[in-house]
Amino acid sequence: MADPRFFHVAGPFSLGQLAEIAGATLSEAANPDRLITDVAPIGTAGPSELGFLDNSRYLPALEASQAGACIIDPRYAARAPENLDLLLTDSPYNGYAKVAQVFYPAAEIAGGIHGTAIVDPSARIGEGTWLGPYVVVAPRVKIGARCRIAAQVVIEEGVVIGDDTEIGPGASLSHCLVGNRCMLHPGVRVGNRGFGFSLDPESYRDVPQIGRAIIEDDVEIGANSTIDRGAGPDTVVGAGSKIDNLVQIGHNVQIGRGCVLVAQSGVAGSTILGDQVMLAAQAGVAGHLTLGQGARVAGKSGVMRDVPPKQTVCGIPAIPIKRFFRLVSIWHRQLKS
Repeated sequence: MADPRFFHVAGPFSLGQLAEIAGATLSEAANPDRLITDVAPIGTAGPSELGFLDNSRYLPALEASQAGACIIDPRYAARAPENLDLLLTDSPYNGYAKVAQVFYPAAEIAGGIHGTAIVDPSARIGEGTWLGPYVVVAPRVKIGARCRIAAQVVIEEGVVIGDDTEIGPGASLSHCLVGNRCMLHPGVRVGNRGFGFSLDPESYRDVPQIGRAIIEDDVEIGANSTIDRGAGPDTVVGAGSKIDNLVQIGHNVQIGRGCVLVAQSGVAGSTILGDQVMLAAQAGVAGHLTLGQGARVAGKSGVMRDVPPKQTVCGIPAIPIKRFFRLVSIWHRQLKS
């Protein structure tokens, strides 16, 4: 059970309801009227709770489970205890996500402006939006309806934020347009000056960064991640993309729809990521490159040349992953000789 000091559980819900929500089929012995009070890990769930399993390494936990029900891939169903009611689906994690959202719905937002917030008279604040303590909203800012802007957020002049967007404490936004239903976690920086300068014989000369940062709908940006504005062309993060904590996006970068950038990864200026590109933790991508649709970069890899669509690369410099592991195999043989 989640800590009630921080999370408030809804329900209970019947197995029949949960199966419909998850897009799953109940096992023959399952009672559709059985009430489930919560979700929990399959190894610790009790008789009134529901777990899930989609990874074979947790089969021992499934076999010993005391849970009342489990969302599970049909191929693992035979390993479940007899007393466990099953919700069968080819996508158990997706089904679990839908069910967990029902048990733990997003908190309703009460609109209003905290007494310590500083809001310029020219700013437009949408209906039902909440501005927390010490929020600063500069001139000509537009904030949509039902947004939640937490304490000490700074929103600079001219920024536009869509509806139903949430911004965590201490974030700052400038020179940017943010879409609907976005989530910016604490400490996010969007629209900072890009790292652009020319090499003068005597010093470095700054190049004005006159583009914007465009954050499209349904984007999530993790804590303390930074997205620089463009130097002329805009920096763009495509709809539905997920950016983890401590990620750096350079100026003019174009990130497609549905991309995933995991913690401590970074993309240098003017690089293009196609739709559904994935960067694992601490991957780095050099500037002025193109990663095609569906390309994937393994953790700690350094990408120094273009990556074709749907190719997975690994290593420093990054090469196709099969070639990388062939080289690893050769190195191991050489060490043994």
